[in-house]
Formats: sequence, C-alpha cells, structure tokens
Amino acid sequence: MNILLLGSGGREHALAWKMSQSNLLTKLFIAPGNTGTALCGTNVNIAATDFESIKKFCVDNAVEMIVVGPEEPLVKGIYDFFKEDAAISHIPVIGPSKKGALLEGSKAFAKAFMQTHNIPSAAYREFDESNYEEGVAYLQSHALPIVLKADGLAAGKGVIICQNYIEAVAEFELMIQQSKFGEASKKVVVESFLSGIEMSVFVLTDGNHYVILPDAKDYKRIGEGDKGLNTGGMGAISPVPFADKVFMQKIIDKIVEPTIEGIRKDKLEYAGFVFIGIIKVDDEPFVIEYNCRMGDPETEVVMPRLKNDLVTLFEATAQQKLNEIKIETDPRSAATVVAVSGGYPGEYEKGKPIEGLDLIQEEETIVFHAGTKQQGDGIVTAGGRVLAVTSFGSTVQKAVEKSKSILEIIEFDGMHFRKDIGYEFY
Repeated sequence: MNILLLGSGGREHALAWKMSQSNLLTKLFIAPGNTGTALCGTNVNIAATDFESIKKFCVDNAVEMIVVGPEEPLVKGIYDFFKEDAAISHIPVIGPSKKGALLEGSKAFAKAFMQTHNIPSAAYREFDESNYEEGVAYLQSHALPIVLKADGLAAGKGVIICQNYIEAVAEFELMIQQSKFGEASKKVVVESFLSGIEMSVFVLTDGNHYVILPDAKDYKRIGEGDKGLNTGGMGAISPVPFADKVFMQKIIDKIVEPTIEGIRKDKLEYAGFVFIGIIKVDDEPFVIEYNCRMGDPETEVVMPRLKNDLVTLFEATAQQKLNEIKIETDPRSAATVVAVSGGYPGEYEKGKPIEGLDLIQEEETIVFHAGTKQQGDGIVTAGGRVLAVTSFGSTVQKAVEKSKSILEIIEFDGMHFRKDIGYEFY
C-alpha cells in the first residue's frame, strides 16, 4: 500500500517510524516531513494544508491512504475534500470530517458535546462580543482561579489560568476586544478550574468501534518542576503510574464509551484518533479537552510501546473493523525528553549545527526529529522543539535517565532540555 502522511514534527517522525515497519507498506510519502521522516520514507515538498497539491500528488503516485498528523488540515476539512471529489474519494483519510474535528477546533462545540452526552468536565459558560458585558460580570463573581480558553485553534497557547479578577477581566478583554489570538478568541469559553494531575488517553475509532492505545503524560512547562511558560511539550512518559486498571476502567465507562457513542449519535463522520486530555480530581476522571489527532510529544512514547502493526490498525479503521483488533503493548516504561532551541518558547535562532547524532548506538533509544533540517552533509536546527529522545526502561525513572544520558552526547548552540520529566513518579 502507498501511504501519504501529512505533517513535519516529532509526532510525524514517530508515526512514520512505526508505519515503515509494516509489511503492508509499499511506499511511504511524508508531506512536508523533516530530516527524521526522510529516514522512513520519501519527503514531499507540499504543505499539509495545500489540498489541491495533495490531491495531484495522490493521483500521480497511486496513493491508497492518507494519514493526517496535525490538527489544521483536519479542522480545515481535508476528509471532506477527499470524500467529495470523485477522482480521490476512494482514498481513505485517517482523521475526522470537518464537523468531527470541531471537537478540537471549537472549545464551545466540545463543551456542548460533553454536556449533551453526560461526559464529566468542568462547568463552563461561553461569551463573545454580543454578551461581552455579561461575561465581565460573570468573571467578577466567579470562584478563583478562572480558566479562559480561546474557542478556536491557537497553536496550544489559547488557554489562560487567571489567579485574580483584574487579570481575568484584562485577558478577557484582550481575547475578545483586541483579538489576542486572532479569530480563535472571538469567542471565549470560561471554565471552572479543576485541581489534580493530568494524563492523556489515545483512542483510535472507526466511528463505531474503538481501541485504546498506550496512555501517556506530557510536560508542557519550559522549566523544571513545571515552572515557566507553556511550550508545545518538553517530554512525556508512558505508561502513567497512577492510571491503574480501576482508574482506566472509570475513564472507559465515564468518558471513552460515551464519547464514541456521542460521535455515533451525533452522526459525526470520524475515522481516526481521539486524544482525550484527562485530569484526575481526587479519584475521578474529568475531560480537560479533546484533540482530533495524536499528541506531540506523547506520540514519541506511545508508538514505541505499541506492538501492533500501525498500518493494519489504519486499514481496520478505514474498513470499520477495529472490533477485530486487540491492542498489544510493550510492558516497559518509555520516556521522551525534548531538546529545544535557546530562547524557546520565545524568540530563538535557527540553523545551529547539531553534533553527536552519529555517535548514538543505544538499542533501547530512538531519536525522533522535530525541528531539524539537512544542510549539506550536516543537520541543523529548524524549529523551537528540535529533537525528542525516547528510551525504554524498567521504570519511568530509568527510561528518563537513559534519555538524558543520550542528550549529553548531542550538542547544538543554546540547547536546553528538562532534566525532571516524570519527576512525580520517581
């Protein structure tokens, strides 16, 4: 089978790495890809949102399946684009329809979905320009802290936790009146703050059936001890030590089953990943958010622990046969530690030569490329998050220590990584 994978980050390298191991794969193309994906298939210089060019490439290269890595093509309707064009409607797209992708693309849509299907989540209200003053009054009488979420996609930066009323009203004004996050914050969801520990659950659904992939926990803050600015993710671990069988069964009964049933009842066309951000409050799971694709850097720990053939899973998804699949998981712990450019998540420079990649021989470690670029015979930095180093270990701590030891071999100017990924579980 010829497959086209869309995207260019660490998540896509991990997906490409896993798909390239399948006997069902004939050719793997990645658009636009990165230095790491080039080791698993053929990079194609097409943007993941350039639907017309993607169509032409699929026709010219007999592509038989599209796998969508990032959220933007899904929210913009690539599933619908393929389905509605006779020349390419036979090519299955692994990912939801435009309406299904609203679970990630609109916080208000997701909250209404959860409310309709009795899925546990924080209490909320939504506001825009039309009821702005009502929103200000609501904020001033709300219990602290207050969570403000831009309704649309804001590159992971659209959630603000406010500790006082002055900050809450100021941010509310910036989001709605001053378009702090552009169109994404024309509507704002105001949520009650939930206190607890977070984790991520990854479901693959064909719209009727589903399988649950290995769970994970990521670390968003730039600094040790979860301090400092939010990033796209500084590392991840799998499995999550507190997610025992009892807690996972609660997640299945109260969240996963009602979510898939809700997708069915609401007639959302959905054949792809549902990423559920969970917070454990006391001993109960609540949904923080849905995403309509795999997480990054969680994919870099989930894929190495998944024993199943990923292309077989995608084929079963396209054929609505996921009920015939049983997920097999590596019992070892996996941890990924992300090396980022100096200054990230603020201003940072690109084009820094990366040294030491050729020295890594460790069998239980995989280096996934995120923001890298081939330059002559060498590899240079090309983004904020540069590399994700994933290692196996008998415990979370041993897996983290191994990844850190590998990162001591790799060098580039300004390189930074967190040394405490998984710290709560040591």
